[in-house]
Amino acid sequence: MTSTAVHEKPEAVPPPPPAEITYTGRYSVNPLAEVSFRRMCAQIPAVLGRIGRLAWRTDRRAVQILLGCQVVTGVAAAVLLTATARAMGPLLGAGPVAERLHGALPALLVMALAAALGRGAGAVATYAERRITPRLVTETDSALVEAVCRVEAAAYAEDGFVDRQEAAEMGVIRAQFMVADAQRFSSALIRMVTAAGVLSVLNVLMLPLLLLAVLPAGAGAVLTARVDYEIHYANIADRNVRGMMRWWATTSKYADEVRANSMTDYLVFWYRSLSDRCDRRTLAGTPRTLRIALLSSLAGGVFLVAAWGALGWLAVTGRVDLAVAATAVIAVQTTLAALSGVVVSGAAVFHTSLYLSDMQAFLDDAVARAPRRGRAALTGPAEEIRVEEVVYRYPGRSRPAVDGVSLTLRRGQILAIVGANGSGKSTLTRLLTGVYLPDRGRVTWNGTDLADIDPGTVWARTGLVPQIFAQWPLRVRENVTLGQPRTHDDGPVWEAVDVAGLREAVEELPAGLDTLLARDVFGGSEFSGGQWQRVACARALYRRSELLILDEPTSQMDPRGEHRIFERIKAVAADRVTIVVTHRLENTRLADHVVVMEHGRVTEQGHYDDLVRADGTFAELLALSQDR
Repeated sequence: MTSTAVHEKPEAVPPPPPAEITYTGRYSVNPLAEVSFRRMCAQIPAVLGRIGRLAWRTDRRAVQILLGCQVVTGVAAAVLLTATARAMGPLLGAGPVAERLHGALPALLVMALAAALGRGAGAVATYAERRITPRLVTETDSALVEAVCRVEAAAYAEDGFVDRQEAAEMGVIRAQFMVADAQRFSSALIRMVTAAGVLSVLNVLMLPLLLLAVLPAGAGAVLTARVDYEIHYANIADRNVRGMMRWWATTSKYADEVRANSMTDYLVFWYRSLSDRCDRRTLAGTPRTLRIALLSSLAGGVFLVAAWGALGWLAVTGRVDLAVAATAVIAVQTTLAALSGVVVSGAAVFHTSLYLSDMQAFLDDAVARAPRRGRAALTGPAEEIRVEEVVYRYPGRSRPAVDGVSLTLRRGQILAIVGANGSGKSTLTRLLTGVYLPDRGRVTWNGTDLADIDPGTVWARTGLVPQIFAQWPLRVRENVTLGQPRTHDDGPVWEAVDVAGLREAVEELPAGLDTLLARDVFGGSEFSGGQWQRVACARALYRRSELLILDEPTSQMDPRGEHRIFERIKAVAADRVTIVVTHRLENTRLADHVVVMEHGRVTEQGHYDDLVRADGTFAELLALSQDR
């Protein structure tokens, strides 16, 4: 008898859940944590004012129409109740029905006209609100995009920056509702004041009872909004990361990597885990909102019963005439509906204010971080760029990325920067362009400190091919000319395409330069990684800049494309300062000067041949690259 060994598959270890993201400092504290209920309610007038100013800047004519409609609505409501009171006398009086109807007819006609006027004003107000909202959403959304694009690049490295941007995005979403909420609130407020005035004339006792009947509902709505915001604030980081991961997991750009590396199961687990974490926080708040709703409904119900009881007692005891009592019933219903509208819309306005405050705080912070470095303008071409004992450390890092570097670059020279990953090469190039400003030391162009120069004048003279380059979902032409003014002459575009070795690939596209480079869009096409890198090079070369920086410009290219790019670099070097960052040390032969960086410092520099003979880090890295 033989036995067969059974090799059981080891039990799969469940993947680790996503890490908890926690922050400390200024942005870790919920801004509502220390705000009292009274202060929350006091925010509503300020929010209405802010919404009004935004709407006024967007469409003044529509705002004027909206305000006019609110006035008409209030007047119509007052006339309607007054005419109702006059019609009740004849209708409930003595005499034949025909005579009573004849006596009430003028008031009934006024009631019909007032009701029609009110409804017409409401329709026109909706038209005005629909005119304002799309443009207001576009304005706030565009303002957010512009603020992020103009902020100092160093801000991206700060803890919580992207999460605060996510919170600001919610403000843009809420902008779709804020004009409608404000319009409903002001309309309900006007109707309430009008109806309350009529009711006070009929019997002053009814007004405070009705107010007490709806105040608990208002308090409950505001407190519920506060709970909702607390949950939203707690979920910002997880929701932000989940949104980014959703795009990465589902975009066609990474589809092959996700499938070939068996990532699907973990990505789905990861996405569900984050979603479940957000859901748990949301569900944890539901008992609180239930208690708030029950208590506010109970209190409101007690006072509402008291209000109707008071009205019945006044009518039964003869303290008010039957006609006045009937009018009071209508006034009570109108006032109650208006009060409810004020409460519901006011709570919605308050809810919106929380997210608008986040958006405004982010925009204010972004404006404060926009480059403010003086207004000096460069004159003449960039003849000399100097780096003087520059130190730069990213926020939250203990070690500087660039530490005490000094260099001099002159027009017509090619500088090659080499070193291991994380040695500070790319950071140094960002300091040379003024994208970052040094913590210590200075960078000068033609003797002027970049801190004193309008950065736009520097960037207009710069061409950069970064390691991680954008693949813009634009036509080929716009991908090449992006950031530069362009005429209708495609000659310079084709010249840049030729230099980058892209002509054949572009001519094979369905519409040539007019082809949309976005495979996920109907009618779009896609380039390979190396072709996209050539687009990035063509974009930089099209600019004809005075400072040309190429950070690993040929890492995804074939040898023919790489050779073409470096030949072009040598051909145009005489008219500019050229910097090449590369791990392919053989490519540094074309450079006039080579700099070796380690841990943010320059450890070697000189000509290629001198560094090879020096038997230092450069020679070691070169030998390793050739030992294949």
